[in-house]
Amino acid sequence: MKKYNIAIVGATGLVGSTFLKVMAEYKIEVNNLYLYASEKSEGKEIKYLDKTYKVIDLKKAKFDNVDFALFSAGGSVSNEYAPKFSAGGAYVIDNSSNFRMVKDIPLIVPEINISDYKMNKIIANPNCSTIQSVLPLYYLDKEFKVTKINYTTFQAVSGSGMKGLNDLYDTRNGENPKFYPYNISKTCIPEIDVFLDNHYTKEEMKMVNETRKILHNDDIKISATCVRVPIPYSHGVSIVATFEKEINYKKALETLENKPGIIVVDDIKNHGYPVATVSTGTDLVYCGRFRDDLATENTIIFYTVADNVRKGAAANAVEIMLKIMEDME
Repeated sequence: MKKYNIAIVGATGLVGSTFLKVMAEYKIEVNNLYLYASEKSEGKEIKYLDKTYKVIDLKKAKFDNVDFALFSAGGSVSNEYAPKFSAGGAYVIDNSSNFRMVKDIPLIVPEINISDYKMNKIIANPNCSTIQSVLPLYYLDKEFKVTKINYTTFQAVSGSGMKGLNDLYDTRNGENPKFYPYNISKTCIPEIDVFLDNHYTKEEMKMVNETRKILHNDDIKISATCVRVPIPYSHGVSIVATFEKEINYKKALETLENKPGIIVVDDIKNHGYPVATVSTGTDLVYCGRFRDDLATENTIIFYTVADNVRKGAAANAVEIMLKIMEDME
């Protein structure tokens, strides 16, 4: 594969460093690699493959010699710098929520809608919980046509970045919480992001709106409850989905067997179901606990887990980049 010039914006952060880890696992050789972060990280040395690179202050960035720019530095940074990289010719894959619901900017899960990248040089990476939920729903939708979804998420503290991880570890050691409103080591917190006028949180509405956009269907009825839980990595999502065509849990399970990006784990006699300790460190979505909804016809319930920093963020972005690279060959 051709070597490209790649920029990482937010290279010293949790997701930014995982961009590089995933790229190294894929053995993506670069022509030039530009590692950007804030001024306080300038000069820090980071190794990638067999070479060491120095972090550059983002304010000193040059925009005319980059093929791909992977962003994970927050919405305000993306808003200011993503258009500059894009105008310079780069494909920008942004992990913030800044561009996700902009009409002409694609929101991509590569197994589902990679061809949407041709819409715009700026590409939005979806919310972590949305990615792991919409992938199995996409395959089921193709067979049975989904009409209604109810999500309940169980989201790891790394979804809040290092501040969330630090709060978990510190409160486990007896310190008072500094980031979350309650001691996350002792409770689950049903509040992720800010509350909106409709009493849903912003995180919950991300799942509603992003699911519709990725599946290209604004008519799906969706609700969500998002809960922060006291584990470091890998989100869980309980999904209740209603379909237009006749479905049962056995058909759903069979449909998802051997689908790209999916691992079915459904062996209840032997405690076989998706758990965070299995998905952490992988780029797959694990699905299990399939059963029929006892309250509504043509409705199934199942549970998914996925590593929120990898499949939910960094790996999804790198996979988007790789697919575009393959298309450019």
